[in-house]
Amino acid sequence: MTDTDFVTATRTFYDTVAEDYAVQFRDALDEYPLDRAVIAGFADLVGSEGTVADLGCGPGRITGHLASLGLSVFGVDLSESMLAIARRENPGLRFERGSMLELDLPDGSLAGALSWYSSIHTPVDELPRLFAELHRVLAPGGHLLVGFQAGDEDRHHDGPWGHPVALTFRRRQPEQIAGLLRAAGFAPISRTVREPDRGEVSQQAALIVRRD
Repeated sequence: MTDTDFVTATRTFYDTVAEDYAVQFRDALDEYPLDRAVIAGFADLVGSEGTVADLGCGPGRITGHLASLGLSVFGVDLSESMLAIARRENPGLRFERGSMLELDLPDGSLAGALSWYSSIHTPVDELPRLFAELHRVLAPGGHLLVGFQAGDEDRHHDGPWGHPVALTFRRRQPEQIAGLLRAAGFAPISRTVREPDRGEVSQQAALIVRRD
């Protein structure tokens, strides 16, 4: 697994805050019906055949939700602490440690992949490499869902829940991400942007694309 500075910083951050993060966001999906609708649409597009990877799965709440929608899904994350929670909360599902930049998966092995707010710590100059790797592991016709905060200004979180760690959360414009995905060989399917809700401070974007 390639270990760059931002990968190390991301792993350290989430290893440290994992338990607090899992409690804080345990029921987050229940509060956002439009997010659930986007994920349900992605699940319908992928269908029940083939395997789906939840990349940057964290404590596994989206992985478990995708499984409840009938998908054959497993989770991948950098953080062993997050993976321990995911396994504890979803004992019937598979979770593996890994980096989205260098997945231990054969070419074309996935019917679908989801990056739900897991590309938001990746610097912009690393995004082409990331999307090329996601293109590699998806089968032709496979679908990818990318969720992220929309905007131009990054947000730096320092000392969350009293922990001595910090990390930058990077916001992107949907047009920028859509262009990078097209350049990586993906065809656009859906682009949604919703307004902030329940304490959020930025718009929330979701793109569904298909590997040509």
